[in-house]
Amino acid sequence: MAEPNANLPAENVDSPKGFAFALAAYLLWGFLPFFMKAVSHIPAAEVVAHRIVWSVPLAGLVLVWLGRTQDVKVALRSPRVLMMATITAALITVNWGIYVWAIGVGRAIETALGYYINPLFSIFLGALLLKERPNPAQMVAIGLAALAVGVLAFDAGGVPWVSIGLCFSWGFYAFFRKTLPVGPNQGFFLEVLLLSIPAAGYVIWLEATGQGHFLGDANMTDVLLLLACGIVTAVPLMIYANGAKLLRLSTIGIMQYIAPTMIFLIAVFVFHEPFGTAKLVAFALIWAALFIYSGAMLAESRARRAAQPTPAE
Repeated sequence: MAEPNANLPAENVDSPKGFAFALAAYLLWGFLPFFMKAVSHIPAAEVVAHRIVWSVPLAGLVLVWLGRTQDVKVALRSPRVLMMATITAALITVNWGIYVWAIGVGRAIETALGYYINPLFSIFLGALLLKERPNPAQMVAIGLAALAVGVLAFDAGGVPWVSIGLCFSWGFYAFFRKTLPVGPNQGFFLEVLLLSIPAAGYVIWLEATGQGHFLGDANMTDVLLLLACGIVTAVPLMIYANGAKLLRLSTIGIMQYIAPTMIFLIAVFVFHEPFGTAKLVAFALIWAALFIYSGAMLAESRARRAAQPTPAE
């Protein structure tokens, strides 16, 4: 859900403007299940295609307004950048597809779990692929997360693939997105621009075969909802991308739990999804893991700030 390669402020302090931007983005992501429920009668693939198609002009206008179109022109002339952007675009498409489908069929709780696990999975990826050494608290947190997944798998008689799919697709997206040598806004535009060709083709095919929900005899409410797909997709990402540049990593790390917490509460108390003993145990393990992870992260952040020389020194 959060844009992965935002830059930290040079002074390593939190800006009120950055906090407001990030909070707005996470709140928008937290309320997104309501929108996805509204389009749940439309096939998930069609919704994802419209998310892509209508994000292109919106993201493009933002880049024109910011005066950053030249970065995209340079990226489009680089085969290496295009290949990397194609990989990240494919991963984000998988993530969107699972999310839209899961909300529509009443599995929002599993989406919340997937996004809770994500920061711990990122630590695991760093250890596995970048040979980073997790600290003891992080190892405990990862172990608790794995145990939570095991509890759900045992209860369901199979792998909780919605949670795992969201976690894996976003985790690898964030991993590869860090290597994409363009800014967050430019990178998002490049991804949806590459995806727009197959997405637009799919939308045209749906309409030509009478299966679409946008043209012809389409309900006006459906038309407006599909047009809004670009807004609900692009706006939170771009707000967050600009806000995260003004926040410390530790602040971002804590704030990223806002959206899955809102999704969880909406799923249980508004959508009335079943929440049995196994899920209660699994979420308790995840919340314990995140408490340990966040506490260790804040302690490290305080230690780094304490070690920095003061201006008087």
